[in-house]
Amino acid sequence: MTRIARYFFFTFAAAMLGLVTLAVDRVAAQNLFAPAIKVNDKVITSYELQQRARMLQLFRQPGDPMEEARKQLVEERLKVDAAEALGLTLAQEDIEAGMEEFAGRANMNTEQFLKALAGAGVAAQTYRDFIIAGVTWRQLVRAKFGPRVQVGEAEIDRALASNAGAGVRVLLSEIYIAAPPGREAQAEALAREISQITSLTEFARAARKHSSAGSRGRGGKVNWLPITQLPAAIRGQILGLAPGQVTQPIPIPGAIALFQMRAIEEGDAPEREYAAIEYAAYYIDGGRSEPALARASKIRDTIDTCDDLYGIAKGQPEQVLERGSKKPEEIPRDIALELAKLDKHEVSTNLTRANGQTLVFLMLCERVPQLSDEIDRDQIELGLQNRRLESFAKGYLEQLRSEARIIEK
Repeated sequence: MTRIARYFFFTFAAAMLGLVTLAVDRVAAQNLFAPAIKVNDKVITSYELQQRARMLQLFRQPGDPMEEARKQLVEERLKVDAAEALGLTLAQEDIEAGMEEFAGRANMNTEQFLKALAGAGVAAQTYRDFIIAGVTWRQLVRAKFGPRVQVGEAEIDRALASNAGAGVRVLLSEIYIAAPPGREAQAEALAREISQITSLTEFARAARKHSSAGSRGRGGKVNWLPITQLPAAIRGQILGLAPGQVTQPIPIPGAIALFQMRAIEEGDAPEREYAAIEYAAYYIDGGRSEPALARASKIRDTIDTCDDLYGIAKGQPEQVLERGSKKPEEIPRDIALELAKLDKHEVSTNLTRANGQTLVFLMLCERVPQLSDEIDRDQIELGLQNRRLESFAKGYLEQLRSEARIIEK
């Protein structure tokens, strides 16, 4: 073969290789957007599955992200299909309000939340679709079942009497697994493994080995707690445990929490509900480093009340000390969990902020009891209605699933 012939041969071969590579890339992209699941006449693509799984990982959703993504997307197709059949459409302001409300749970606005998702490779449309499905379903359930969940005065009276009944307290053990940036997946895998434990001894061993909480030296053991001191969002999960059982992993900033039920008892006297919790948080640079923990220990030894923290923070930037009184439902979940274990003027140093770079010196200042005449009958009525709506919604979704044609490609 002459030099010119060889030149043209290799040039042609290189060009063909480039075309083949480009074709393969295009096929891969086409496969990504090809149907992976068909729900009635609606399609779920592989791209949507990957995007949802990635978003669920960021949300630290328990379970296998891909399996949970499949389940959620199938259910959402069923929900949106049912809404379309009834002619239900969402207003743009409803979608925007839903996106803002969900972002607010992470103390962000929609723009900040979308930027955080984009940084992790999650498209804005993935988040938008997630919100649209949720808001659509809420509106559909209320439109379809709202007239059937009326609550009478006698039912509200019974609920009030039940709330004032005998107090329940629980004896728990805890594990806090640190989940710093870049190690979230390992922390989630470990948390899922620990959540399967049913032995008190095994849980204690896991606490000593893996927990970042101050209780690790005690095998994670926590003293008796009135159930009303725990955040309302996890009370149901706690009360649903039998002795030895462990909660599903509970995501909190920078960590994952698990609780094991050791014992539960019902007393004669009713437990108090609280109208507000006053607490102080002093922020120490260094996270859980030895110098930061040593400083926290020194502060603990030199103060008696929340007021004393003003002297500790004197001359420092204003943001190093936060003190305020909040309704229980307004307190961040990780802080609420720690406050539940504290008596007045006791301190916790289990939490961090700023991706583990800042240690939180948390002190309980006061619990303000809720007076009986402060109980809002409208709130009780709304709670009863919502529980009934949840029951109707669950049954309706099961019906939609049983009647659907679901085909996995």
